Amino acid sequence: MLNTWRQMRPRARREALEGYLGISPWLIGFLLFTLGPILASLYFSMTQWNIVETPKWIGFANYIKLLTDDPLFTKALQVTLTYVALAVPLRLVVGLGLSLLLNLKVRGMDVYRTIFYLPAVLSGVAVALMWIWIMHPDMGVVNNLLSLVGIQGPRWFWDPSTALISVVIMQLWYVGGSAVIYLAGLQNIPPHLYEAAEMDGANRWARFWSITLPLLTPTLFLQLVTNLIDAFQVFTSVYIITGGGPLRATWMYMLYLYEQAFQEFNMGYASAMAWILTIIIVVLSIIVFRTSDRWVYYEDTGEKAQ
Repeated sequence: MLNTWRQMRPRARREALEGYLGISPWLIGFLLFTLGPILASLYFSMTQWNIVETPKWIGFANYIKLLTDDPLFTKALQVTLTYVALAVPLRLVVGLGLSLLLNLKVRGMDVYRTIFYLPAVLSGVAVALMWIWIMHPDMGVVNNLLSLVGIQGPRWFWDPSTALISVVIMQLWYVGGSAVIYLAGLQNIPPHLYEAAEMDGANRWARFWSITLPLLTPTLFLQLVTNLIDAFQVFTSVYIITGGGPLRATWMYMLYLYEQAFQEFNMGYASAMAWILTIIIVVLSIIVFRTSDRWVYYEDTGEKAQ
């Protein structure tokens, strides 16, 4: 690299230097606030550290304890995996259905799109407090509506058998953000394909399966990856509403990590948890990428993803 720099002409050196100076704020920020903390957490994950005292090197002891001798970690991982298995497919399907409705040529559709997107930009704490009111077993809006038709509503967040399902339902509040991304994909589908299919006698359902869904698979792929990553990191709403209860029915991975880091001050242990979560997300993402060539279709090349 040094030889290349010496071989450059003075003008080219000046332009390169100006370019490096231009991106230097981002590079400094990345090194100090992203790469630096990542490498530090890897080191701390192999130490016993409570913030106050000097970190004590213990090797892979934190990882071994998490994987072999920590029932709370096992419970958190089990609950989180269950949540991911329920929430991700539901958000994909509901988001797609909502985007199909928002793609209709109806008067005032811009207003409807704005209304459905607004929840995606609201504060997580405010939304959690709102859902406490909506699904309260005694004074909640949902149970009051159910009582009008003679149905006794469940206790939602306050019952171990329905708490996790309630969290999954609550997360649909943010589905408007996904619907907007789907909508962009829908509007990129060439209209002449629908016209040709309609002339051939294809009904709406056939056009959806033969045209819309295949050409929307790149967007579905993006949504699958992002929703998968987000689902593993759910924290705010569960922390505010249930705190992991009742009876640890909503004991999410990030709740346990937060407890170890900022309540018990086991920073080394929490760092090990963070890296295990990172590995899980990376492995699942690689699996999704590896299998994408079987179902993701790109119209420009006429081939599936490679």
